[in-house]
Amino acid sequence: MAERWPKWVYGVGEEPDARFSMANERTLLAALRTALAFMAAGVALHIATESTGERIWSYIAMGVVLVGLLAAGAAFPRWAKSERALRTNQPLPPASPALLLAVGLVVAGIVVLVGVALVA
Repeated sequence: MAERWPKWVYGVGEEPDARFSMANERTLLAALRTALAFMAAGVALHIATESTGERIWSYIAMGVVLVGLLAAGAAFPRWAKSERALRTNQPLPPASPALLLAVGLVVAGIVVLVGVALVA
């Protein structure tokens, strides 16, 4: 059987119940889908507001894409820490990426609302 990667995750502890590992993987995929949605929304916002000629919309769009990039960057380490905790029978790590997404979404929403109010 081929070695599993990353070794620092799979090289410790015992194999957990497959249902828990699969649930952890689904959580990773959901976080990646959310990150992709943020990035797509940023691109759509940029395209939709490009004709206004106002640079503020480009900055807002870049901010939304940045939240997506941060969410994607946080997804794999979160998965790895959770998988390692499952394998070593330790408590799961805190859901700090969820806080990042929530704050990012609130800030992006407020910025868009303020931007729309200023343009209108």
